[in-house]
Amino acid sequence: MIRALVLMLSLLTLGPAAAAADTTSLIAGVFNPPRLAPDFSLRGSDGAELELRRYRGKVVLLAFGYTSCTEVCPITLGILAQARKKLGAAADELQVIYITVDPDRDDAPHMRQYLSAFDRSFIGGTGAPPQLAAVRAEYGISVSKKMPAPGGYALAHSSYIYLIDRGGSLRALMPYGHSADDFAHDVRILLKQ
Repeated sequence: MIRALVLMLSLLTLGPAAAAADTTSLIAGVFNPPRLAPDFSLRGSDGAELELRRYRGKVVLLAFGYTSCTEVCPITLGILAQARKKLGAAADELQVIYITVDPDRDDAPHMRQYLSAFDRSFIGGTGAPPQLAAVRAEYGISVSKKMPAPGGYALAHSSYIYLIDRGGSLRALMPYGHSADDFAHDVRILLKQ
């Protein structure tokens, strides 16, 4: 929890309205100063080991969620897929990574099938509960079980997306509710740096 608090307090701003008109400033809340994003080693939905360092040279949008989610997660993934399309040819320089908060139901093949419905380039990450708990702790992601729900249970979890630059540094944090245009705007800025 202390790590999550420090991470959140390191944000310079979360005011999207102030930056919306500025084409050179990020809309998302900015980490000032940027710091190296914590790396991890998980099972990737593509069958390979998923390590953040594998995507150096690309901008990464890192999100946490689960495939049985019926509300926030599919909306978020749909918005990220739209943002990727808005980038046109530059879309190949963006990687969306989606780490599960529900390892009991989200194995790698299931995540691959689920994520491909949004965009075939999206990579999911799963692993043993202690592995995933360690990654969540590094990124300040909280999760709690809520019952009942279709499929047995639903989870409440943090729903923001980290923006990580080509060098692997945490640059910004985008809360839930932003548009594909906002994500595309910020990714374009990070791609130019």
